[in-house]
Amino acid sequence: MSAEATNPVTSGPVAPAAAVRRKARPRIDLRRLGRAALLGNAARGKLPDAIGHVVEAHRAHYPDADLEPLRRAYVLAESSHRGQMRKSGEPYITHPLAVTLILAELGAETTTLTASLLHDTVEDTDVTLDQVREQFGEEVRYLVDGVTKLEKVDYGAAAEPETFRKMLVATGSDVRVMSIKLADRLHNMRTLGVMRPEKQARIAKVTRDVLIPLAERLGVQALKTELEDLVFAILHPEEYEHTRELIAENAARTGDPLAEIADEVRGVLREADIPAEVLIRPRHFVSVHRVSRKRGELRGADFGRILVLVNEDADCYAVLGELHTCMTPVVSEFKDFIAVPKFNLYQSLHTAVARADGQVAEVLIRTHQMHKTAEAGVVALGNPYAPAADAPAADASDSPADGERADPTRPGWLSRLLDWQKAAPDTDTFWSTLREDLAQDREITVFRPDGGTLGLPEGATCVDAAYAQYGEDAHACIGARVNGRLATLSTVLVDGDTVQLLMGQDPASEPSREWLEHAHTPAARIAIQRWLATHPDSTEEPPAPAPSRPVPDPAVPSAAPRTANALVVDRPGATVRLAGCCTPVPPDEVTGFAVRGGVVTVHRVECASVLHMKSTGRPEVTVSWGDSTACRVTLVAESFGRPHLLADLTEAMAQEGAEIVSATVEPPSQQRVRHTYTVELPDAAHLPALMRAMRNVPGVYDVGRAQHQ
Repeated sequence: MSAEATNPVTSGPVAPAAAVRRKARPRIDLRRLGRAALLGNAARGKLPDAIGHVVEAHRAHYPDADLEPLRRAYVLAESSHRGQMRKSGEPYITHPLAVTLILAELGAETTTLTASLLHDTVEDTDVTLDQVREQFGEEVRYLVDGVTKLEKVDYGAAAEPETFRKMLVATGSDVRVMSIKLADRLHNMRTLGVMRPEKQARIAKVTRDVLIPLAERLGVQALKTELEDLVFAILHPEEYEHTRELIAENAARTGDPLAEIADEVRGVLREADIPAEVLIRPRHFVSVHRVSRKRGELRGADFGRILVLVNEDADCYAVLGELHTCMTPVVSEFKDFIAVPKFNLYQSLHTAVARADGQVAEVLIRTHQMHKTAEAGVVALGNPYAPAADAPAADASDSPADGERADPTRPGWLSRLLDWQKAAPDTDTFWSTLREDLAQDREITVFRPDGGTLGLPEGATCVDAAYAQYGEDAHACIGARVNGRLATLSTVLVDGDTVQLLMGQDPASEPSREWLEHAHTPAARIAIQRWLATHPDSTEEPPAPAPSRPVPDPAVPSAAPRTANALVVDRPGATVRLAGCCTPVPPDEVTGFAVRGGVVTVHRVECASVLHMKSTGRPEVTVSWGDSTACRVTLVAESFGRPHLLADLTEAMAQEGAEIVSATVEPPSQQRVRHTYTVELPDAAHLPALMRAMRNVPGVYDVGRAQHQ
């Protein structure tokens, strides 16, 4: 990647900041490379001058690489594209050369570079995929085919969802295809100034909304940051220019606090005998803009960060200890992405130190390998499908033509993305959930009781954690414990939480439509929407039970007695009431007792109150059931706590013809919830069926008649 990028608006250099992020190197003259390409093919076995920069960058990462595939790929690409010109007036071959150079500087392996040189030949020339296979093998053909399919993606509003979904199907099984696409977009963005402003804006918006988030998730920070700056220049030219002025003003100041802090860090580590390389990493334009919006007026230390590179993981923590001991740390800024890597492979220790004048410098501590991965992400993985040196030779079944391939180095986000596109019931669902996920720029890590971790977007809930851990089996989730305490599935998780998901045993458990309101990840939303789409009868909301008259809580013993017109008592003129402690119904065996005011209360004979009143000598009153079969009864349901349980229970009761006149739900205790319902039934004979229906509700393990003391 060249040290300077081109501003697509002004055709001038983006900024000094981009140039100092990497080692300085002369800017490559693509026009000169184009002229070199047009001079003709190099002699067999001799590397063409036009790919000299690619070879130099490639050898820096792979000193012993076989360069013959690159020579042959360049010869084929140059001869195929000969006569084609870019809108900038340059020979077309300069484009695949520039894309390949970007990838070579990031550390891409030979196969990726070979495919990059050829990535436009099948789309724009007479070269066929069969010819690519014959000359370069199946692996290169597979990559070129994937990039060719990407080139056919129409980013128009109407076609975008389905074509992007097809793109992921085509490229998701090999991250190298997406790497070539990102490098291709970067070079196109660098040279976008030759296009009309409206086309620049359209391409910049797609880059912002889709490709930059993908670069972030694939960990290719070097591409992501430059793409961000180029998009920033096109879509926000005034803010871009203001940021450029801030950077220029800071560069003109005398004295650099970052340089002074870096020297102090070097002294601390030298005294501690820790071998380390201490560098200053200037912030790129978008980063400076974000910091200025967050902090207001910027000071010298705000324009960059200190980068400390060491050899071993243990050295990272040794550096951290020395800095926190010998300098003034800002403890709130500490983050450990080595012990808990980010979802996109990123590893580093983050901290900050303060000077006496109040300026704070952020410090990044990582190994050289971590730094390579932080810059290049999946590109730094090399060929993830190459067998180990001591592994047996792969047979034909391992060919990349066999579709989806196991990739142990693929970031978890990309694997989940492939699962989403397969599970989404329709394209619009997939697209909307994907765009929501791409909009998330921060991720949290939560811990499982078994020691595992889950990577979730910021704002995720226990619903998201359930589907991240169990997939569609999460339909049976009935609750969660967060940091040891019972929590609802709607609980929002924060970084570092420990989540224990409580699963029901009923295989027919169903998700709730309400869960969609608390699901933030595509995995959760798609799984729930897919189930609801295939179970339309379960999406109707249960009718809300409306009491026919206000009735006190049956769980309270002092509640007013209930009236029965369906009982016959051996005491003419007496008012008959059903006891609230046992709420008898036909054909229960019952007895009565006279209380104040000439009222006779009726109890089930096995009621504890009957034994108590008999023991005090209170006389019984003979009671029998009349002709009416309607009844009122209080039922107690014991269940595991889970969302939507109350709605499920009331729906089951309504379907059995029960009219709910009062209901109480006690606070959860030890993962269990106690529900008390007083209902009226048109026929007491329906009571057993009602209780069976309640027991069949997922999460309910017992239903019985109320027995209050």
